[in-house]
Amino acid sequence: MNGVGDAGHRDAITPYGYPGGAVLADRDSPPDPAAVDWSATGLVSVFVRDRLGREPLFRNATRRSAVQVYDPARERRIRSRFAEQIRQNERLGYHVEVLSGPETSVEQRVSFHAVYTDTMRGVEAAERYFFELDYFKAVLGFERAWLFLARSPERATAAGAIAAVSDGILHYYLGGTAEGHRSKSPFKNVVESMIGLAEELGAPLNLGGGVRPGDGLEDFKRGFSNAELPFFTHEIVADPATYETLSEGHADTGFFPVYREPR
Repeated sequence: MNGVGDAGHRDAITPYGYPGGAVLADRDSPPDPAAVDWSATGLVSVFVRDRLGREPLFRNATRRSAVQVYDPARERRIRSRFAEQIRQNERLGYHVEVLSGPETSVEQRVSFHAVYTDTMRGVEAAERYFFELDYFKAVLGFERAWLFLARSPERATAAGAIAAVSDGILHYYLGGTAEGHRSKSPFKNVVESMIGLAEELGAPLNLGGGVRPGDGLEDFKRGFSNAELPFFTHEIVADPATYETLSEGHADTGFFPVYREPR
């Protein structure tokens, strides 16, 4: 939950990433959020990311996009150009280390933090996409999390990614490539290693989507996927009067809640 304004208002959002909102009660069908009495919560708005491949948490879900998935039960379908780049990197001496998250060392986490942060700077990402080193330590402390590190011929960390299992799906979470290695695209080798782990686990690999449907990031992920899953969210206005007041002066660009639209 987050504070809103100076009057003690609050709103709520599920954490960035996967798996999404959990259903903890038996029910015949998803409830209608408009029929829920939110007054006791003190919330102005609620933004919920649904779980992939599961029944929506509430009715009237918004289909945001589709995520790209590699399903080990289906035939591999890696784009031929990507496969050749992967083999070329291996011939040059690049290799990927697959590390159990809780067993990672400080050096390994520091090297991943460096390539991830380097990537976020390169794409001029918003401040919310930058994380402190302790955050990665906490994420990798999960018993079913893995750290993938692509090492250069000189054993420098050239690229890396974090993935974790939840709901029977291996979810790619965060990744990046060091600036000096981007021309070789060693992150493709990282993705192939994630595919290998998904096959070993017998679990689909969720590669995620793009920043916007159909953008270059989504196209990159399509180069490895052989399936996709819809990604749903819920935008709930729990206190309409306060929501309207807080939203005054903010342009409605489709961002939810409107009053948190980045300026």
